[in-house]
Amino acid sequence: MGTLNGNATALLISKELGITKEGARKHLLNLSEANLVEATVKSEGVGRPSTYYSLTDKGLSGFPDTHADITVQLLRSVKKLLGDNALDLLISDREKSVYERYEKELGNSESLEQKLNVLSKIRSQEGYMAEWKKEDNSYFLVENHCPICAAATECQGFCRSELQNFKKLIGPEYDIERVENGNRCIYKIKKSG
Repeated sequence: MGTLNGNATALLISKELGITKEGARKHLLNLSEANLVEATVKSEGVGRPSTYYSLTDKGLSGFPDTHADITVQLLRSVKKLLGDNALDLLISDREKSVYERYEKELGNSESLEQKLNVLSKIRSQEGYMAEWKKEDNSYFLVENHCPICAAATECQGFCRSELQNFKKLIGPEYDIERVENGNRCIYKIKKSG
């Protein structure tokens, strides 16, 4: 189905399914009442705003995602067959390649806010739904979704690795700490000293 950022209008859905627009709306209303889809109204210039529909987390959970299970199984196998050191080496290698890629993307970003803009964009493209905000004299890099949650739950080395990368990328003039885990990760960034 052709979508825009995971969103689709009732018209597009009706064409894909070969039903009337009103029929698509009726189905979408039922799915919305079941908290499987959510509607977002967007103004696109002249005329009436368009309503776009996208899957909620509950809706997405209805689709099988075996990547997480396979990843956890592989991590357990590496640990069992090769030991903790091998797992640490894998995580360190990933940390290095992620750092190099992010550093290249940051390019000439000098200010903290420029760096946070780039990091939020990169992380969002990777599925982290990242954003940043400033409160008083602290900054917060907020990741509203963790696409590697299963791997990070199995092995905390992934979380440590990500924090290390952020510390190196942001620079030594800032202290960075993870202040919340669970459904989302929040990194607090504050000027050192």
